[in-house]
Amino acid sequence: MKTPIRSLSLIFGLTAGLGFGNVAVAGKTPTLEQMWQMLQAQQKEIQRLKRRNKQLERQLDATTNKVSSAIRRAPAAHQGHHANTQPASTRPISSMGKKAMFSGRKTTVGGYGELHYNNLDSKKEIDFHRFVLFYGHQFNSRTRFFSELELEHTKAGDGDPGVVQLEQAYIEYDLNDKHRLQMGILLVPVGFLNPTHEPDTFYGVERNPVEKYIIPTTWWEAGAGLSGQIGDKGWSYDAAIHSGLKLSAAKAYGVRKGRQKVAEAMANDLAFSGRIRWTGMPGVEIGATFYYQGDMSQGTDANVGAGRLLEAHLAVQRGRFGLRALYAQWNIDGSGPAANGADVQKGWYVEPSWKITPKLGVFYRYNEWDNTAGSSASQKKKQTNVGLNYWLHDNVVVKFDIQKQGGAINDDGFSLGVGYQF
Repeated sequence: MKTPIRSLSLIFGLTAGLGFGNVAVAGKTPTLEQMWQMLQAQQKEIQRLKRRNKQLERQLDATTNKVSSAIRRAPAAHQGHHANTQPASTRPISSMGKKAMFSGRKTTVGGYGELHYNNLDSKKEIDFHRFVLFYGHQFNSRTRFFSELELEHTKAGDGDPGVVQLEQAYIEYDLNDKHRLQMGILLVPVGFLNPTHEPDTFYGVERNPVEKYIIPTTWWEAGAGLSGQIGDKGWSYDAAIHSGLKLSAAKAYGVRKGRQKVAEAMANDLAFSGRIRWTGMPGVEIGATFYYQGDMSQGTDANVGAGRLLEAHLAVQRGRFGLRALYAQWNIDGSGPAANGADVQKGWYVEPSWKITPKLGVFYRYNEWDNTAGSSASQKKKQTNVGLNYWLHDNVVVKFDIQKQGGAINDDGFSLGVGYQF
């Protein structure tokens, strides 16, 4: 048992070592009053450190929330959507980004949605266009599951305008630190909006027509794929073998109407898609996708042959200035598509933007597209959009744009919208 003197000596040694209090003369034992003052000073310092620790914890939580939000909007590490800095104006919830979203939790829930008001020559309507729920589960440090379930137009069923559909449902497995395997329902890695279409990540109320009618967003297939980084210079890749489109004469061999959406989809002919991206410079992304399918009709039309899609894009975000540019073209073999010019389907757009403030951005976009570009009597359409986005929060946006459409079809007017993701 320690004596009182030894106990006091121990307390004195600790307080002196921590630097609290003042010893009048080296080598002299402090009085009880001096020791009491030192202990009081020590207690005050402990309370100050506790308060500072709480402040740091709150700052860390705030930073973590910002990072999680940025990860959702930015590419993950396997696409460099992965140790790279792609323009913050658009980012998919990529595999590595989703992986980081778990933050120690086994199961996560998220989602996005958008409400549109269109006042155009072709329609005047208000529509809750999309309500999407995201579910994910982490089995262990290398194996996880992602899914997206969507309701379009609020009501689905006989006579109702909406649909309920499964856009993603896949298992991802880390082969190592740089390469991953995905199996299930996957988004085809092409363009900006097909991988990343949350409304707070792009300008304009509606998705641009090139990535709607030529890509065609949103486009998912069932299969297996690999993705990862190539070296450490900002290169990344995605490659997959999966189900394909089913074009038909009844639908004028249009690629958008050829999506089977993995609903008892015919799989007589599988397809291949591959993407390469470079994000080695902060705020810059250059990417290209190639898609090949040996029989674009899945064996149902002898007048349809192989199809190839080539897409290339550039994105820049430097300070307040942003730029997106994209070109996509289909070449489809066979006398059937050639008969009405659908053997060539192509489109492009350019979209500069400017952030007036961190919350307010304006944009201009010029689009051209043609699903019968192989015909001398092609039906090229041209559309200009000018508008603004106002972010109430990093993940909540209000949108307005004016549309001027000419060429084969005129469709002018304006649109309003609100969107979110979480």
